[in-house]
Amino acid sequence: MSRSFAFAGAVAAVAAVLLSGCASLPADGPGLSGTGLQPPAHWQGESQAPSSSGAAPNRNWLADFDDARLNALVAEALAHNHDVLASAARISQARALAAESGAARLPTLDVTGLGSDSLVQKAPDAQSYSLKASVSWEADLWGRLADRARAGAVDLKAAEADYAAARLSIAAQTALAWFDLTEAAQQIVLARDDLQTRQRATRLVERRYARGVSSSLDLRLARSAQAGAEATLALREQQRANAGRRLELLLGRYPANAIAAAAQLPVPGPLRGIGTPADVLARRPDLAAAEARLEAAHVRAREARKALLPRLSFSSSATSGGAAVKDLFDLDTLFGSLLGNLAQPVFRGGALKAAVKRNRAAQRERLHAYAALVLRAWRETEDALDGERYLARREAALQVSTREAREAERLALRQYGRGVGTIFELLDAQRRRISAESQFIAVRKAHVANRVRLHLAIAGDFDSTTRPQAVKTAALADEDTTP
Repeated sequence: MSRSFAFAGAVAAVAAVLLSGCASLPADGPGLSGTGLQPPAHWQGESQAPSSSGAAPNRNWLADFDDARLNALVAEALAHNHDVLASAARISQARALAAESGAARLPTLDVTGLGSDSLVQKAPDAQSYSLKASVSWEADLWGRLADRARAGAVDLKAAEADYAAARLSIAAQTALAWFDLTEAAQQIVLARDDLQTRQRATRLVERRYARGVSSSLDLRLARSAQAGAEATLALREQQRANAGRRLELLLGRYPANAIAAAAQLPVPGPLRGIGTPADVLARRPDLAAAEARLEAAHVRAREARKALLPRLSFSSSATSGGAAVKDLFDLDTLFGSLLGNLAQPVFRGGALKAAVKRNRAAQRERLHAYAALVLRAWRETEDALDGERYLARREAALQVSTREAREAERLALRQYGRGVGTIFELLDAQRRRISAESQFIAVRKAHVANRVRLHLAIAGDFDSTTRPQAVKTAALADEDTTP
């Protein structure tokens, strides 16, 4: 045994010399600043929203809509949406892969034990035992295995950021689906009102036609307008059913169109804090995930370069045995051999160099993907800020248009009843009023939807009381050891 340990000490000394001279390699790869992008000091649309200047993003943007049902729906979606649950499961996968990557730095030990009765000489009390142990370990001279472990740890960070992004996305999608459902319900109310209006107009024309005051042209136009209103109502009812099923799908429910809509859309309040372009880089979880994957690609490219360097590994394999169990633990026999191996890759058909090129290309891909995502995040925020301004103008104009169209319809109906107006004027006034009211409902929904998209773009916070549930469920699944 003393000779074995003397050999091990000599090999360890050689490893120390090599380690002191070649412990590390230059990274020579682009860091996270390699995108060349610099965030501006403020948003271009910030001048149109002065109340947001320099203020941190709202801590709970869901509260801006003052809708208890919306809060409950978001909580249900976060607890039961299968995309969120799948993202939580991917965290468990990434955690296991990180542990697997780190395990390469530790020694491996395999032990096999055997016991048998010898019946050849009909001596049932004659027994033999054997124990075989194999140990191997690679000295991480250049930090290659450490890089592998680091890449696995960074992949775990990316999976956690993906989970946060999934939660934020599902919360926003649930809010948007809820507002779509509410708008669809309001459009149905308007379509039913339009149908009733058309029916009254048709009855008026029929009475005038019976008295010979109106022509058959007037009657046919009125009936055509009524049939058109019936078709619009059927379309609105279909849209409402589709919106209800989309929402139920986000909630993890069967799509049965069984959710009752709200009576009115909320009115978004004044725009509060949105932070700065630099804040978005720090807050958006999808950017954090992309940044982590860029770092992992950089580390893997470094690992691939180090794979070209020599490797120092140790291995030992020994067998002990005897007629008694105590003979299995004779250390002199068990540690029969300890081998040290210093290997340098010589020829592998270009596989190692190809791996270096592949990982460098993957690193460049991640870099450009990260840069594209940063630009997209800034564009989404600028679009939403512009939307706040333009939608407010559209909403104000459509409010005036609706008010004037209602008055025009009232005048056209009175004039036609008195015989001083034409059916064309009446039908046109009714069409204009319905169109204005429908557009007003649509722009009100577009305004609240734009506010949701703005908070999604800046990664605004929301009530997170249900946050740990999916991860807790995944953690419990990790503990299941059933084969």
